[in-house]
Amino acid sequence: MIHKQHIIKRFISYVTIDTESDPESDTTPSTEKQWNLANKLVEELKSIGMSDVTIDENAYVMATLPSNIDKEVPVIGFVSHFDTSPDFTGAHVKPQIIENYNGEDIVLNEKENTILSPSYFEDLLQYKGQTLITTDGTTLLGADDKAGICEIVSAMEYLLQHPEIKHGKIRICFTPDEEIGRGAHKFDVAKFGADWAYTMDGSQIGELEYENFNAAKAVVSIQGKIVHPGYAKGKMINSLYIATDFINSLPRLETPEHTEGREGFFHLTDINGEVDKTVLEYIIRDHDKEKFEARKEIFQKLAKELNDQLEKELIEVKITDQYSNMREKIEPVMHIVDIAEEAIKQAGITPIIKPIRGGTDGSQLSYMGLPCPNIFAGGHNFHGRYEYVPVESMQKAIEVIVNIAKLQAEKF
Repeated sequence: MIHKQHIIKRFISYVTIDTESDPESDTTPSTEKQWNLANKLVEELKSIGMSDVTIDENAYVMATLPSNIDKEVPVIGFVSHFDTSPDFTGAHVKPQIIENYNGEDIVLNEKENTILSPSYFEDLLQYKGQTLITTDGTTLLGADDKAGICEIVSAMEYLLQHPEIKHGKIRICFTPDEEIGRGAHKFDVAKFGADWAYTMDGSQIGELEYENFNAAKAVVSIQGKIVHPGYAKGKMINSLYIATDFINSLPRLETPEHTEGREGFFHLTDINGEVDKTVLEYIIRDHDKEKFEARKEIFQKLAKELNDQLEKELIEVKITDQYSNMREKIEPVMHIVDIAEEAIKQAGITPIIKPIRGGTDGSQLSYMGLPCPNIFAGGHNFHGRYEYVPVESMQKAIEVIVNIAKLQAEKF
């Protein structure tokens, strides 16, 4: 398989390019700097020998690994995104290489006393003796999802260098703006031309996912009335107090910090308020469609109940669906999950099949006609200063991609 140092060099060349996306922008990509990595990837794909390398006006990069077998088999694809989350800065990333990790605390930044500790991040202990790539404690790393890109490019390079490995036609695509929910919005499924695909965008080694949350955004607008506080009796309506009532009326344990597995939640993401008006922003999540719809209904019923108590229409709720659980689209073609599971086992890894507690480009792509389960890319603690990725996990992800390519040729 591809040498560890080659993978490290490639990965670092990606993460040191700032590609943070911007949810406030209405362009695609949402930030001009995403073009820097997109254009680099075009040149790199050409240099390793990929065919049909294209980049469109929205920075979607596509390429082909031609079939090297005589028979017709389904076209498979691999997809990753090159933007990084706006939750934490991705500018001036300075990766640190921890070789032969000893299982102890890792000082990311001595000056700021930022420590990556297995006493808090227990997953670290399963990588004892391996090579870790971490941040310097001041930025995120960008393994989400530049690890996935590195793995796809490296796997394609390996297959090109080893023509004795038989495979059908493989398509790859790298997308902008996944972190702000738009990664699939301008994805040309017809141009991509795959029968199905896999996003290389999961976390720890072994993960294989074909379920994700149903998702909605709720905006709760509360109208108050401001008058001079010295003369406010019977006149002032403090929207902040009403907002507090709304917040406290929702189930207190149905929040992200109290839920796991397939349990859904309400998550208050933003409050912008003063006496005269307060706006609450929530995200609503659940794997089960009926429970998801019930959660949305709770918001409407709560607004009505509080309005009735106030005897005024002061609370307005607007709910916008964001994405749906891709399980509905994957179950009719479960053989694509079976292939991925077998490929993971062939790499000597125990598959971890579990629902995604979030969203993925694969969900939107599945509803666009491209069934698209999600496979591990190897990173941990995404979107923050404690992000890291074991290089050995990236090596295994590359092996899984190669195994899927071989299985594609063998099974059809």
